[in-house]
Amino acid sequence: MQSSNHRLRDMEQHHPLLSASGDVEAGGLGAGVMVGSSHAGHTGGNRTLWFIQDSCGMVCATMTWFLVLYAEFVVNFVMLLPAKSFWYSLLNGAAFNSLAVLALASHMRTMLTDPGAVPKGNATKEYMESLQLKPGEVIYKCPKCCSIKPERAHHCSICKRCIRKMDHHCPWVNNCVGEKNQRFFVLFTMYISLISAHALGLSGMHFFKCIKSQWNECSNFSPGVSVLLLIFLCLEAILFLTFTAVMFGTQIHSICNDETEIERLKNEKPTWERRVRWDGMKAVFGSPPSLLWCNPFTGLRLRRLILQTYSRRSGSEFSV
Repeated sequence: MQSSNHRLRDMEQHHPLLSASGDVEAGGLGAGVMVGSSHAGHTGGNRTLWFIQDSCGMVCATMTWFLVLYAEFVVNFVMLLPAKSFWYSLLNGAAFNSLAVLALASHMRTMLTDPGAVPKGNATKEYMESLQLKPGEVIYKCPKCCSIKPERAHHCSICKRCIRKMDHHCPWVNNCVGEKNQRFFVLFTMYISLISAHALGLSGMHFFKCIKSQWNECSNFSPGVSVLLLIFLCLEAILFLTFTAVMFGTQIHSICNDETEIERLKNEKPTWERRVRWDGMKAVFGSPPSLLWCNPFTGLRLRRLILQTYSRRSGSEFSV
């Protein structure tokens, strides 16, 4: 006799509505752009832009942008622009600002991408009858969001949804990290750790230069203000570097072992065929390996996104 998990996989093969490819809420960005609250139900195949109306998450996401922009202000206006070397300012400014743009773009893609939400409220009697289940076939129902729950999906109490391959809910990106946005979250942690390390290096060099010369000559701000700005930047960079570097390593380890953080904490034994190492990386970032793996803009159809901005406006769900 087949186990429950094997029967569920058989159901996913015979009933496309239970599979990832048949998830009508998880289409590509080009299929249409909608924003909805975490309480919104299933509305059709054009919901692809995601936003969680969680006050704590929105505050944390805003703080993330503020801290990155603060770092840009200090690096550009306190350290680089007053520098005497043109090439030193140009090269470091181009590198730091490029990484900051990539970090913020990755943050936006993580926050506004459907992490892999299962259609809400589809576990109705009529829908179950339409599946024409055979005797012995098993599917799982989430009692919290009343949805048919695929294998490796977990319910998020903040998103109010079941999320495919849910790793965790991160308030700093105001979203779950799941099957469809894990790539952007990995890029976000990588770029934040890089700009944090870069900011620390620039701060150390700036302190060294200013100690050797007059403080008034190495900054357009007064010595007291410059020192306070630099100290706060160093503290911010150390905290962000520590947190994001650890998170980046954890995410890469999880991807290479095809195991989410929830599955690791619950010590769940794998009932699925694991994709290990490069196969796991290809499953998350796409194949074949290329520099596009590091590009958070890949797959973003900006023109269609802008056109959809003015196409629909209705109730708690509105187009952007």
